[in-house]
Amino acid sequence: MSWFITGTDTGVGKTWFSRLLVSALRENGIHAAGYKPVCCGDRDDAIALAEASGGLTVEEINPVYLQAGVAPKVAAMLDNSRVNPGAILADCKQFEKRFDTVVIEGAGGWRVPLADGYDMADLATDIGHPVIVVVANRLGALNHTILTVEDIRASDLEVAGLVLNHLQDELDTAAVTNKGVIEELTGAPILAEIIHGQDFLDVDPFLQLVEART
Repeated sequence: MSWFITGTDTGVGKTWFSRLLVSALRENGIHAAGYKPVCCGDRDDAIALAEASGGLTVEEINPVYLQAGVAPKVAAMLDNSRVNPGAILADCKQFEKRFDTVVIEGAGGWRVPLADGYDMADLATDIGHPVIVVVANRLGALNHTILTVEDIRASDLEVAGLVLNHLQDELDTAAVTNKGVIEELTGAPILAEIIHGQDFLDVDPFLQLVEART
């Protein structure tokens, strides 16, 4: 079983969580790897996933690299090039054949544009895996999460669950209360909570998802 990892925004901790998940799965005997189809600005995300995936090369993890730190469609324009969704899908398919589980991390949020008439949601839909949403636990999280979950489901994709990422050392009122209502409002389970700098993950909820599909 593989997953597509998206977030309620950019910079919400998708890579941090994806790295933790890949490492935890591998520690539990699952031949898992991370995959970052598109990187913009730098390849730090791909480097982190490569290290967690048993020393794969950055080029294996990240087939499309664009130098400008903006949305992929815009970054490609600045590079005088275009993102080729078909090539990404073909590469992803070949990559997945090598592993039992692949954690595929999107770039930015759910509707970030990749090419003319094609965005990250389209890529996730074409890949077809259940989606895990990383939520930045802060003011506005409820609105961003509801909109993201609703759009994922409108794309006929399964929302496997949510990961609540506490970005601040001290939780304000919004961050404290978000957890209590976010599952109710979205109908999606919180699979994990992580904090900045956390270097471990309770992998049991994810192993249960794998077992449910086997």
